[in-house]
Amino acid sequence: MIRDLLVEPFGTPFMARALAELVLLALMCGPVSVLVFVRRLSFVADALTHTVFPGVVVGYLAGGVEGVFGGALVAGLLTAIALSLLTRHGRLSEDAAIAVMLTAMFSVGVVLVSRRPSYTADLTSFLFGRVLTVSEAQLVQTGLLAVVVLAVLAVTARVLVFRAFDPVGATAAGYRIGPLDAWLNVVVALVVVAAVRAVGTVLVVALLLVPAATARLLTDRLLGMAVIGTGVTVAAGWLGLVASWTASIDFGVRLTSASAVVLALVAAYLLALPVGLLRARRMAAGRRG
Repeated sequence: MIRDLLVEPFGTPFMARALAELVLLALMCGPVSVLVFVRRLSFVADALTHTVFPGVVVGYLAGGVEGVFGGALVAGLLTAIALSLLTRHGRLSEDAAIAVMLTAMFSVGVVLVSRRPSYTADLTSFLFGRVLTVSEAQLVQTGLLAVVVLAVLAVTARVLVFRAFDPVGATAAGYRIGPLDAWLNVVVALVVVAAVRAVGTVLVVALLLVPAATARLLTDRLLGMAVIGTGVTVAAGWLGLVASWTASIDFGVRLTSASAVVLALVAAYLLALPVGLLRARRMAAGRRG
């Protein structure tokens, strides 16, 4: 019975494509969320999810659904580069630069989308995504971005972690902090672009923050955090889609898939929280002993 409940919904093509999209996102979000976590870039990640919004809208207005990817990609890359330039050499505090760009870009997106007759429906779609409408072409695009992101991380992960924990040492070793920060911003932007169509500009931030936060409760090793975060995201994607399907088909309750996935991620964090508290107490007791 339980096995049928967990497997049967994915016999439907659109559910199978939705699950495949979420698995690809998990492969990116697992390791990237660890870098966001150790660099304390939660506000930056949140800003990037909102500043791609006008790009999403412009792409949609120019080329329909297929234009969303290109618009989001351009907006995400421009935002990542602009943030790095604005905060370089301390000319403008990072918080101030992020706040200005977040509010300005998001407002531009709302102004653009409000000019359409289908304003409410379009705004809901852009903000909260439609993972059940993912096409095979979109899966290919997400897969290509996943390959790019993982390849970049394979080459730069050690340096980015070095910069996260010891920026002075990284500078002394000959690494330039500015380009490293810009590079990480670009990586985060690529993940946002990949996820924005599936879960929307609002909920994508959960994919960049919750997996690492959950994994940190269970392990101290960065590689372990990346693996656990990826696994948690895959499991949340699976269970969230099942919950959405079951609520809609069996009980007639409308539960959006993206929201269900995020709620499953949050539930995983809450389940891991007692384990994290127990580990913290044991470590404190060990230090006192």
